[in-house]
Amino acid sequence: MTARVAGSPPESGHVNIVRMGQLLLFIVVALVVATIVFGVTVLLSGGDSGLTPVEPDGRAVPLPSDRPLGEDDISRTKFDTVFRGYRMAQVDQALQRAAYDIGYKGELISVLEAEVTALRDGRLDDADALRRAREAALAPAASVPAEPEPPVVPMAPSEEQPVEKR
Repeated sequence: MTARVAGSPPESGHVNIVRMGQLLLFIVVALVVATIVFGVTVLLSGGDSGLTPVEPDGRAVPLPSDRPLGEDDISRTKFDTVFRGYRMAQVDQALQRAAYDIGYKGELISVLEAEVTALRDGRLDDADALRRAREAALAPAASVPAEPEPPVVPMAPSEEQPVEKR
């Protein structure tokens, strides 16, 4: 027989298993009680305001589409807010518009640089052609008369052509 020192575990591990089971049971009961208290609190308070869907506030300020963009246009742009941030369609449209405008201005700068280079080199005919092309591109599209479309005349059923399958 060995001598037992005060505080040493008993020779069988049965008591430790029982204590561990009691601890796990206590943790499970505490979690269940906490869940019930949270559920009752949410029901009594009328719901969790963070989970309610947010309707668009209608204060969106889109980018202008009738003129080139300026710095103020970007800073004044606002989007409607929804449940998970901003309206994706509005953000995508604004990014596409800004990308188009940046590309357009990049091309315009390239034409202006080519025009300046032609003037410096004394190629006045080339510079004049670049100037005319730049001015034509900057002119509003409304000044160019659109060609009228020919009227669409529906075909009578007897005149229909058979469609070939490929």
